[in-house]
Amino acid sequence: MKVSRRARRMERHHKQRKQPALNLISLMDIFTILVFFLLVNSSTSQQMPSQQDMKLPNSIAKKAPKETLIIAITKNQVLVGGRSVGSVQEIMANGKDNIPQLKEELEFEASKTLVTEDAIQAAQKGRTVTIMGDRNTSYELVSKILTTCQQTNFTNISFAANQKAKSQNES
Repeated sequence: MKVSRRARRMERHHKQRKQPALNLISLMDIFTILVFFLLVNSSTSQQMPSQQDMKLPNSIAKKAPKETLIIAITKNQVLVGGRSVGSVQEIMANGKDNIPQLKEELEFEASKTLVTEDAIQAAQKGRTVTIMGDRNTSYELVSKILTTCQQTNFTNISFAANQKAKSQNES
């Protein structure tokens, strides 16, 4: 069968055009970065913020902590969500049962939550907070923090502790 001039020209034209080669090196680089990103960001264990000058008490609790607002009590200062609300000396020198700076910060944190029906019901039951303090923190300071939390409707309070491994005898 005869092929027209146009068909032969199109055939020649397509033979001259080469297919671009697939660059596998860049593709492997992209997938390697993607794998590392997913490995780093897919952590299922929850980490409490670590403080160098804080030694938590030990616990044998099995329940994992929820992610909540954290009040950290170091040897020198009290932190809410990583922001300082005052030094321990100032708070202890204050003759009041509560801590005004902490109350102000907790009210600010409470105001940041979205106003939904579920949030309103949760707020009526009491907001959640985790207190993370050094094992040598005085009870008077913890008592002031607990009183302040109660006044700002943070009544669902958890204390952070290091989870102790279960010994063979306890099994």
